[in-house]
Amino acid sequence: MITVLLAVLPVFLLIFLGAGLHRLGFPGPALWQPLERLVYFLLFPSLIVSTLAGADLSGLGVAAMAAALVLALLTMMGVLLALRPVLGVDGPAFTSVVQGTVRMNTYIGLALCAALYGDTGLTAAAVAVAAIVPVVNILCVGSLARYGAVGQLTLLGTLGRLARNPLIIACVVGLGLQGSGVGLPPVLAPTLEILGRAALALGLLAVGAGLDFTALRGAGRIAGYTSTLKLVALPAVTGVACLAFGVGGVAAAVAVLFNGLPTAPSAFILARQMGGDHRLMAGLITLQTGLALISLPLIITGAETLLP
Repeated sequence: MITVLLAVLPVFLLIFLGAGLHRLGFPGPALWQPLERLVYFLLFPSLIVSTLAGADLSGLGVAAMAAALVLALLTMMGVLLALRPVLGVDGPAFTSVVQGTVRMNTYIGLALCAALYGDTGLTAAAVAVAAIVPVVNILCVGSLARYGAVGQLTLLGTLGRLARNPLIIACVVGLGLQGSGVGLPPVLAPTLEILGRAALALGLLAVGAGLDFTALRGAGRIAGYTSTLKLVALPAVTGVACLAFGVGGVAAAVAVLFNGLPTAPSAFILARQMGGDHRLMAGLITLQTGLALISLPLIITGAETLLP
């Protein structure tokens, strides 16, 4: 537990540093949104491509790991649909519950996997991103199209969003280079590696800058229920799925870690664009990010103990 906590604390200290810098107005309010775009569209895709292109996937059990992750997400979505009549929330609020339960903050996940498991952890994390991101986006966009307050998004529109997602593109490119045996050219490889190093620190600072502590006041009991589903129930279901598919070691620990991450800041933007309850979403993001400092060391330690 101490080893895990020592790896988790620096990640959250960077998040809290970002929140503090944003609150102080340093280096300026105009910095943070362009910085997040830089991280999302360039730095994190560079990290994923450089990690996957030269990775050895033979010992990870990629297919079983991906199956466990997807099964856990689909199971939790079924639970949410079954619970909807008793949650006592309207359609837009329910879409925020969905996003708050199934969407994950990949910035925190990649940073933790690198700190805990090194290059093997980063490779497993990139595989998790490739498995999770398409499924999560379909579930979230689909729920917003069905229950949100603004318009309907067609199946073609949903697929278009996925095709333009920079993390999905990076996973496809990285896995293609790895599977073909081509790898990265000598000059491009170190360039992407340098860009990837910048992704973790800047991404975590951007996460902190995006926290909205005022939104916590109006989050209410539904935020507590959603956070319990996200930070406790979903990683537990993922652990059971890993056992069912025979996933162990680093792959299992990363799978449970990723499905136990707090929800992502991008959920707020999607909620605002597609008629979700964006104020509830802002509260969920902030609450879960704070609670994850406690929950993540517990679920990582549990996964390492029960899924050796």
